[in-house]
Amino acid sequence: MNVTDLTPWLWLVAELGILGLVTGFLAGLLGIGGGMIMVPFLTFILSARDIQSDLAVKMAIATSMATIIFTSMSSVRAHHKRGAVRWDVVRHLAPGIVLGSLIASLGVFSVVKGNWLAFGFSAFVSFSAFQMLRNKQPKPGRSLPGTYGQLGVGGAIGFLSGLVGAGGGFVSVPFMTWCNIAIHNAVATSAALGFPIAVSNAIGYIWSGQSATGLPPGAVGYIYMPALVIIAVASVVMAPIGVRAAHALPVVKLKRAFASILFCLAAYMLWKAISAL
Repeated sequence: MNVTDLTPWLWLVAELGILGLVTGFLAGLLGIGGGMIMVPFLTFILSARDIQSDLAVKMAIATSMATIIFTSMSSVRAHHKRGAVRWDVVRHLAPGIVLGSLIASLGVFSVVKGNWLAFGFSAFVSFSAFQMLRNKQPKPGRSLPGTYGQLGVGGAIGFLSGLVGAGGGFVSVPFMTWCNIAIHNAVATSAALGFPIAVSNAIGYIWSGQSATGLPPGAVGYIYMPALVIIAVASVVMAPIGVRAAHALPVVKLKRAFASILFCLAAYMLWKAISAL
C-alpha cells in the first residue's frame, strides 16, 4: 500500500483524534459526555465517506454513545477525587436510566428515520441551552423528587439519550440545577450518570443494528469501531483536564459556555435534518 492509498485513512485518524481531544475536554468541563459534540461532527465525517445520510446519523449517534463509556469513567474519577459527585442522586436515577435507554436503543432507534432523530437532537439540545442561558434561579425550597419521581426522570433521561446519542447531561444538568443542586455538583453527577446510559444504549445499538444494511467495514451493529477506538483513547486523556477547568471556572461562565456550544450544534443538526428531507 503506497502513501496515496494511506492518505484518506491518515486524514480519518487525524479528524477522529482531534474530535476525541475536544470532546474529552468538554466532557470533563461540562459533564455532557461529549455526545452532543461528537454526533454532529461524526455525522459530517461519515457522510463525507459516502455513507448514506440516514445511516450516517444513526452510526454517529451509536458511536458517540459508545465512546461515552470511556469518557465517563475518566471524567467521573477526576470529579470524585474532588468530592463533587452526588452518588445518592446517581443511585436513584440509574435504574430508570437503564430501562429508558434499553427501550430507546433496542426498539425506537431502529425504526425511526435518521433525519427525524436529527430533528429530535436539535430540539432537545436547543431547549436545554435556552434553559441554561436564562440562568433563572430555582425556587429556594425546591428539591429532588422522591424515589419514584427520580425513577421516572431517570427513565426520561435514558430514553432521550438513547435517541440522540448524548450522555444525558443536556437533560440531567438543567434538571439538577432546577432542583437546587450546585452547577459543579450537577456537572460531576451528570458525568457519573453517563456510564449506565452509555453501556445500556451501546448494547441496544449493537443488537438493533444487526439487521441494518449498508454498514461500512468495521461496524459492529450501528457502532463504527475505528472511530470508537480513536476517540475513546483521545478523550480519556483530555477529560481530567476538562474537570480541572470546570472547577476553576465561575458558575455563570460555565453555564454560558454550555449554552453557546449547544446552540451551535443544534443549528448544525437542524440543517442536516432539513437537507435530508
